[in-house]
Amino acid sequence: MSVEFSVFLIAIAFVGLVVSVIALLRKVLVSLDEANKVLAEARTAVRDINSEVGSVLQHANEIAVEVKDKIRAIDAIVNSAQDVGQILHTVTDTARRAVAVLNYSSQAVSPEYVPSNKITIRKTSIEAAAKETDRI
Repeated sequence: MSVEFSVFLIAIAFVGLVVSVIALLRKVLVSLDEANKVLAEARTAVRDINSEVGSVLQHANEIAVEVKDKIRAIDAIVNSAQDVGQILHTVTDTARRAVAVLNYSSQAVSPEYVPSNKITIRKTSIEAAAKETDRI
């Protein structure tokens, strides 16, 4: 009886083991199904994000082109302002020289020194100032 009882216990243990393995495999299958669903959702999310990123990059590219155009326009304005500044500098320098020439001609001072702006004046510089004044 002990051999029959041992075989019976082994059979019951085997059935219990098989039932446990089946339950474990079902849980694994449920987990795999859930993992597949999560992966499918992740793929969908990645596709959505990919299309959104594409549109954002396209929009950013358009903005970059607009910014480049604005920078070029501002650069042209800055260059024009620099040209105007140089012209104003030339005009004021010419006016200063003209005033110096007028001061020199109206005062009886030494022809080598004008005290109002400390410019040395020679005959050639007076002629140059007159030419610059005529040019303006």
